[in-house]
Amino acid sequence: MLKTKKQIIEDIKLIDIVLEICDARIPLASQNPDIKEITKNKKKIIILNKCDLADEKETAKWVSYFKKQRITAIPTDANNGKGIKECLQTINKMMEEDIQKAASKGRINKNIRIMIVGIPNVGKSSFINRMINKKSAVVGNRPGVTKQKQWLRISSNIELLDTPGVLWPKFESEDVALKLAYTGTIKDELLQRTDIAYSLLDYLIKNYKEELKLRYKLTDENFDSIIDKREVTLEIMNIIARKRGAIVSGGEIDYEKVAVMILNDFRTAKIGRITLEKVNEG
Repeated sequence: MLKTKKQIIEDIKLIDIVLEICDARIPLASQNPDIKEITKNKKKIIILNKCDLADEKETAKWVSYFKKQRITAIPTDANNGKGIKECLQTINKMMEEDIQKAASKGRINKNIRIMIVGIPNVGKSSFINRMINKKSAVVGNRPGVTKQKQWLRISSNIELLDTPGVLWPKFESEDVALKLAYTGTIKDELLQRTDIAYSLLDYLIKNYKEELKLRYKLTDENFDSIIDKREVTLEIMNIIARKRGAIVSGGEIDYEKVAVMILNDFRTAKIGRITLEKVNEG
């Protein structure tokens, strides 16, 4: 991580525009504060990737949120190419004045150099492949598969510098760590999967109850019949487990199995399009 950070600090001198890839479900938690500081004096575009998994209304609010900070934010779905054309158009528009100034000094064919940054598992490689319209970056389903920097040509006048995904050594809060765990940025093996799923389920009950009811065929009676309201999340997890067969011999709940189920259903949007950070929280 330290080596990559030093390399980014060195390479930023060559760059015109920084594209920071974030997860649209956690726009703030998926920003590396170190990268934010390093790139603060550069033109910047926030890419709200995986917007197909996020709550569309909340994503629109985040676009407005960044606009108020004079930062362009573009929702994208790299897997299907949504938002890629808008990104290219925005890059060219942001550099119009600089290109004109360069031309007035005799530099007719000035290249636009952009840097792609982002933490692991936000879809950087898939985004880059869409930008260049071919498979040049290494893509995998594990966090952090891009291993070293590489220059890629997007068009006749745009060059792109990819960098390895970098997590920061210390999280600002437990809340940030949990949000990264929900989305799979922090590997499940590093934390208690059952605790992650329980915490996520608690959030979903409070914010996306109807989506939960639809996915797991829950009823109002399931919620209303729980006498101790402090145990709502646990009881709902138990109900989901029984409905989906996550039980072991003797009828005991298989919490590991139901935890995996809930996390996978969230990460693949089977529960619905869900945003874990709301603008009014920030």
